[in-house]
Amino acid sequence: MNHNLLKGKRGIIFGALNEQSIAWKVAERAVEEGATITLSNTPVAVRMGDTNKLGEKLNAEILPADATNVEDLEMVFSKSIEILGGKIDFVLHSIGMSPNVRKKRTYDDLDYDLFNKTLDISAISFHKMLQVARKLDAIQRGGSILALSYIAAQRVFYGYNDMADAKALLESITRSFGYIYGRDKGVRVNTISQSPTMTTAGSGVKGMSDLMDFSERMAPLGNADADDCADYCVVMFSDLTRKVTMQNLYNDGGFSGMGMSLRAMKQYSNGLDESTTE
Repeated sequence: MNHNLLKGKRGIIFGALNEQSIAWKVAERAVEEGATITLSNTPVAVRMGDTNKLGEKLNAEILPADATNVEDLEMVFSKSIEILGGKIDFVLHSIGMSPNVRKKRTYDDLDYDLFNKTLDISAISFHKMLQVARKLDAIQRGGSILALSYIAAQRVFYGYNDMADAKALLESITRSFGYIYGRDKGVRVNTISQSPTMTTAGSGVKGMSDLMDFSERMAPLGNADADDCADYCVVMFSDLTRKVTMQNLYNDGGFSGMGMSLRAMKQYSNGLDESTTE
């Protein structure tokens, strides 16, 4: 349902790769709600993924860029202002990747060069994005900038590896920069901590399907999917949340508030019963 929550607003969506991507869903919903946007992803992702297809569908120009490169980010913000006809109202950072996870390096046997890349891609790129936007004065007063996080920033989840450290850093950057950006420019900076979602990046996490099943059993409302996250992002981009900043906001069906659910306990008990009969 269209509520015109973003009518007349201009946005940049980083990270839309294919239809599985949360950023893809956010881009679609933002345009449905009246926004005009540009899309950005790495040159390799644009070539290998379906970003061009999304750009054609939404009439959105694609600006290939490496989000870890300051000059590339300067280009994205400057060109987006030119293309969209004014300062930017909202930005989504949906960027995350761990070379250690891809290479199946466990947390107690990390390659530190790869660890630095994980942090740079998944978290420090957000700081660079914020710093570039502020220096260029690219964001409209009252604008909203979001990054996607995960509860592994606060709790240990087997297999999430060094991405947990990256998400913790991402949330810290949100608070520290959110204070400065809010004080000086009135710009909101928040993270959304999403349920485990089977995106291209998420599928690389060890035991992802089991984790999704566990969280589905634990969360009173079940897992939030990519479409749910897109709806939440639209609300956070809108003027309805103009006083919300420096927050990590959970979109996880209530999982973050749970200790043990009845469904999860029953599954656990059944597993114990089966193991004692073997």
